[in-house]
Parts: sequence; structure tokens; C-alpha cells
Amino acid sequence: MTSERKAVLTGGCQCGAVRFAAYAGPVKIGLCHCRMCQKAVGGPFISLAEVKHEDFAWTRGKPATFRSSTIAERDFCAACGTPLSYRVIDGTIIELTTGSFDRPDLVVPTYASGTESHLAWVGRIGDLPGRSTLEGTGSEKLSRIVSHQHPDHD
Repeated sequence: MTSERKAVLTGGCQCGAVRFAAYAGPVKIGLCHCRMCQKAVGGPFISLAEVKHEDFAWTRGKPATFRSSTIAERDFCAACGTPLSYRVIDGTIIELTTGSFDRPDLVVPTYASGTESHLAWVGRIGDLPGRSTLEGTGSEKLSRIVSHQHPDHD
């Protein structure tokens, strides 16, 4: 009799072609500001949750892979382009982009690395004026938008 493991965390790409499950919580969660990570996500930093390979599975589809250096590969959805992971080749963990989790609020960073490329303005993000999507778009226009994004669950 085979017992099925229950996922602790799930996630996937924007279009839903690739989904994953973590069967144990992350070992650690951090931000990386290095230039390679900035380019990989097209942003000022990446947020990654480390999960042991034995506690991880792709549950729908398989990601495409880019070998970003001599030691590492990055997985992404070939259909929609969502960055999904960073892996040291033959390593024991996979580092998953926290924004690709269904519940990104549960994967909170506790450290930063690659700080030599930290952009000075990042520290002021919390001080920027903000508005909600509804405030920025308006209810009439927002009601006409049809999202093609996969929901944050299976």
C-alpha cells in the first residue's frame, strides 16, 4: 500500500502549464540581489525558498531549463515565461521563486545575499505612495478585464 504525501505548499506558473508541490516546509527563504538573479527575473532582486529535492515534485508539466552558469540551472515555464526555480547542478535543494507559490505570504524571507548588487532605492519601497488595482484601474474598466492567469490552486 502506497501512502500519498500531502503537500505543505503548492505553486506554479502564471498560465498553469507547470505546477509543483513541496511536501515539507522550506529549509530557508531569502532574497538575492546579485546581477544574475536580477536579470533572471527582470527585477531588482529574486526571492527564493529552498526545498530539499526529496520534498519536492513537479505535479503538472515540466519546466524548460536555462543553464545560467557553469554550476546552476534555472527552470521556467516555456509557455508563459514565469521564472520558477534556481538549482545548483547535482545539488540537494531546489530554490523556488516565492512569487510562484499559491500562498506567497507563507514564504517570508529571513536573509539577503548578493548584496554587492543591491540597488539603493530598494530600501525605500515601503515609503512609496501606493494604490490598489481598483484605485488605479477603476471599477468599470476592471470589471471588463478577463484574466488568463491560472488560479492559485489546483
